[in-house]
Amino acid sequence: FLWGVGSSAYQTEGAWDKDGKGPSIWDAFTHKKGRVFRNETGDSACDGYYKVKDDIQLLKELKVNHYLFSISWPRIMPTGIKTEQLNEKGIQFYNDTINSLLENNITPIVSLYHWDLPQVLQEKYGGWQNISMINYFNDYANLCFEKFGDRVKHWITFSNPWAVAEKGYETGEHAPGLKLGGCGAYKAAHHIIKTHAKVWHSYNNTWRSEQQGMVGISLTSGWGEPVDPHSQTDRDAAERYIQFHLGWFANPIYRGDYPEIMKNYVGRKSAQQGLGTSRLPTFSVQEKTYIKGTSDFLGIGHFTTRYVLQKSFPFLQVSSYHTDRDLAELVDPKWPAPGPKWLYSVPWGFRRLLNFIKTQYGNPLIYVTENGVSEKVQCTQLCDEWRIEYLKGYINEILKALNDGVNVKGYTAWSLLDKFEWNKGFSERFGFYHIDFRNKNKPRYPKASADYYKKIISANGFPNQREVENWYQKAMDTCSTTHQLRATDSLITHMEMVTEIVLPTVFTLCILISIVLLIFYLRSHS
Repeated sequence: FLWGVGSSAYQTEGAWDKDGKGPSIWDAFTHKKGRVFRNETGDSACDGYYKVKDDIQLLKELKVNHYLFSISWPRIMPTGIKTEQLNEKGIQFYNDTINSLLENNITPIVSLYHWDLPQVLQEKYGGWQNISMINYFNDYANLCFEKFGDRVKHWITFSNPWAVAEKGYETGEHAPGLKLGGCGAYKAAHHIIKTHAKVWHSYNNTWRSEQQGMVGISLTSGWGEPVDPHSQTDRDAAERYIQFHLGWFANPIYRGDYPEIMKNYVGRKSAQQGLGTSRLPTFSVQEKTYIKGTSDFLGIGHFTTRYVLQKSFPFLQVSSYHTDRDLAELVDPKWPAPGPKWLYSVPWGFRRLLNFIKTQYGNPLIYVTENGVSEKVQCTQLCDEWRIEYLKGYINEILKALNDGVNVKGYTAWSLLDKFEWNKGFSERFGFYHIDFRNKNKPRYPKASADYYKKIISANGFPNQREVENWYQKAMDTCSTTHQLRATDSLITHMEMVTEIVLPTVFTLCILISIVLLIFYLRSHS
C-alpha cells in the first residue's frame, strides 16, 4: 500500500513570471480585483519553485512512498502551443524535481493538469469551450512523456475536472471566471473527456511498451446519502447526486457514455426550454468505443458527504447544471466542521463511495489522490487535533473498503503545505506544514498531524488502540514545542523588519537634519 502527500503547481510554486514561464488563466484571474478573497494571488504562493530541496526534506521527514504534484503547462510551454515555444528552464525545473524525488526513494505521481491553462489558449480559443484544446493538450502531454516518462511511471491527465468545468465555466468562481449557464460546464467537460482519451491512446500507442507506465485520471467527488433511505425518490436523488458528479466523467471512461440519468434529465429540461438538442453534448458511436477503457487506474479525491433529497426545480428560462439535477443537499449539524462550511467530516461516506466505484465500474485499481481537511482560523494552529481525527476516521474507512474487496492501492493526503486555495486565497489551510506567508522566507513548521501521519506510514496503518493513542499524545507534545519555536521566529522576523525599516529611516532623517542645520549655520555666518 502506497502512502503519500500531494500539492499542485499554481497553489505552491509561485515564480509566476520567472525564468520564461508564460501566464496561466489563474495568473490573469487573480490579477483582477474582486475575484479572490482579499485579492490575494498565487504570484509567490509557497515559493515552491525555489524551495524544492527544502520540501523534499519534508517528504523525507514524513517517510512517504510517493509525492503527487502537477506540472504547470505554461511553465514548460509559455503559450501552450508546442510549435511556438518551449521553455528549457521550465523543463529543467521539473527534471530536477523528479530526479531529487527519486534520489530520495520517493515515487513521483504527476498530474498534467491542475487547472493552470496557458492564458494565450484562453484568449485565442476560449479554453475548454474549444475543441482545438484536444490537440494542443495532447502535444503538451506527449512532450511530458518524452522528457520525463523514462522516470515517471504514474500519470494523471486531469485533476478534478468537475471543478474545471463547473466552477470555471458555469458559476465563474474559478478561472477563467465564465458564467455560461446551463451549457458551458457540459461543453468543457465534453472536451476534457475526449482530451483524456486521446492522451491515453497516445501513451498506449507510442510510449507504453518502452516506458511501462500507467495513465489515469483523478476525479473528486463527495458522497450523497438519501435523507430517507426508505424513500425511493430520495434514493433516486442521491443516485443523481453521484452520477452528475462522479459519473459525469467516470461513466464515459469506464462504460462508454454519460450516465443514462444525466442524459434523461438534461435532455428533458432542454426540451422544456424549447431547445432542439440537449445541452449535454453526445458522443458518436466511434467516440464511445474510443473513450471506453482509457484509464489504467482511477484517482479519487474525496473530502465530504451530503444528505440528498428530491427537489423539483420548476421550468426555468435560465438553466444551470445545479437545477438540472432536481435535488437539494443537506448536512447534519452534528457533523464536525473544523474548517470551511463546505467541509464536514463524515468518514463513513468514503467507504460507501469506494464501494459504489467497485460496483459501478468493475472494481478498477484506485489510488486516493486527494483527501484532507482545512482549518479556517486567523491565528496559527499547529496543534491540529481535528485533522488527526479526520485522518484517522477516513483512513480507517479505506481499510474497511479494502476488506470489502475494493481494489484501493494507495492514499495521498491533501496536502503537504498550506497553500493558495483558489478563490479562497490563503484563508483555508490544508497543510501538514504551516507556512508563515507574511515572512518573506516562507518558513515551514510541522503541525501535530505531520507527526501523526508519519507514524501511520511507518506502521502501514493502525497497529492497536493504545499505540495510536500514544501517537496522538506525542504529536501534541511536539506541536507545543514547534509553537514556541515559531513564536520566537516570528519575534525575530518582526525585529528584523523593524531593523530593516526603522534604522535606515532614522539614519536618513539624521542626515537630512544635519544638512538643514549646516545650511542654517553657513547662512548665519555669511
